[in-house]
Amino acid sequence: MENKRELFQVLTRRFGLLNKNCCSVGTVDISTIQSHILYEIDKQTSPSMQQIADTIAMDITTFSRQIQTLIKMELVKKTPSSIDKRVYILSLTVQGKFVATTIDQSMNAYLEEVFSHMNEFEKETVIRSIQLLNQAMSKSSVCCSPLL
Repeated sequence: MENKRELFQVLTRRFGLLNKNCCSVGTVDISTIQSHILYEIDKQTSPSMQQIADTIAMDITTFSRQIQTLIKMELVKKTPSSIDKRVYILSLTVQGKFVATTIDQSMNAYLEEVFSHMNEFEKETVIRSIQLLNQAMSKSSVCCSPLL
């Protein structure tokens, strides 16, 4: 049986998740976590700061600092909710949408290239396996929280 941790270490390294900067779009350098934030804001409908922080499992203080950086970069807008002024709604600026879309396209092209080295059965097996792993992780009591 292969060492499971080793498999994940190699996968993480190859996927580039350990790189400080995941992406450059024009003159804009985006960290991996900023890329995740942009992706989630783009994917969700008028999300609050808390919703996105919860989705990416980040404490709100750290998340707020990331959002401030993305606002300074003119990629994200923060607007008070019309229902509750204490809640802020996040949205992408035109530049933010462009950056998120560009990253999405390059990630999809990267994955297509990776999957091109597999036949249809292998591709479906890997995708199904990742879906099963995600489902199991969502049910796990230890997943997605820091291990002490």
